[in-house]
Amino acid sequence: MPCIKSPTGVEIYYEEDGEGRPLVMLHGWSMTRRVWRFQQPLADDCRLIVPDLRGHGRSSTPAAGYSLDALADDIVALFERLDLTEAVLLGWSLGAQVALAAFLPIRKRLAGLALVGATPRFTVTDGYAYGLPAAEPRGMGLRLKRDYSKTMGEFFRGMFAQGELDREQENRIAREIVMAGRLPEPEVAFATLDILMAADLREMLPAVDLPSLVIHGSADAICPAGAAYYLVGRIADARLMVFDGAGHAPFLSRPDEFNAIVRKFLMDVHGRN
Repeated sequence: MPCIKSPTGVEIYYEEDGEGRPLVMLHGWSMTRRVWRFQQPLADDCRLIVPDLRGHGRSSTPAAGYSLDALADDIVALFERLDLTEAVLLGWSLGAQVALAAFLPIRKRLAGLALVGATPRFTVTDGYAYGLPAAEPRGMGLRLKRDYSKTMGEFFRGMFAQGELDREQENRIAREIVMAGRLPEPEVAFATLDILMAADLREMLPAVDLPSLVIHGSADAICPAGAAYYLVGRIADARLMVFDGAGHAPFLSRPDEFNAIVRKFLMDVHGRN
């Protein structure tokens, strides 16, 4: 598997398939590139690049630790080392925050931005009511310390709304995503959970001046759907696609529909260039 080294020496591994203009997809908290397994058909239409964030999957664990800026710097390094241009950057959950944090440094290399299950801030605060109470991620941290594997399993199941998956879908996701991936070390999960609790990207949203796609599940219990409406209200050229009845990961529960939406966005964006 290919990898690049960031300026700080972090090895970022990635998978690549297909030809044409790039689509770079960033996974969420405590996941790996494997979470995009059902999006592999998109490689028929683009150069599909799916990295592991630092400390996740095969990417190395940095001695310097974790911050949102450091995660974004790794993606900037990936774009520069691969000399990616006219790319669409797609991020999910934590990956969406990384995408936003990396946007300005790679602005000239991008043609568009896509944000899935995204929020500029994960917790509520004055002037922002579309996150979770701060007690929830703190409680997650405590549960992780008591029983790491069990809590991670509960978190993954909680990404889906009641009745969103049938038995066949559950089995396929378990086989191709969960069992084929691997959890990060607990220290990585704790450090990146701290990022989610602290990051606030609201002020940079007006700087996003490229065509943007916001995809969200109406029943998302991790990033409430109000966050999606907040994003499209502050990104000038943003369109919103809501998956009715879906939770935090519509690309897993409704992959064909999700892929069709992304494919159309790629065509629309590249048709402008």
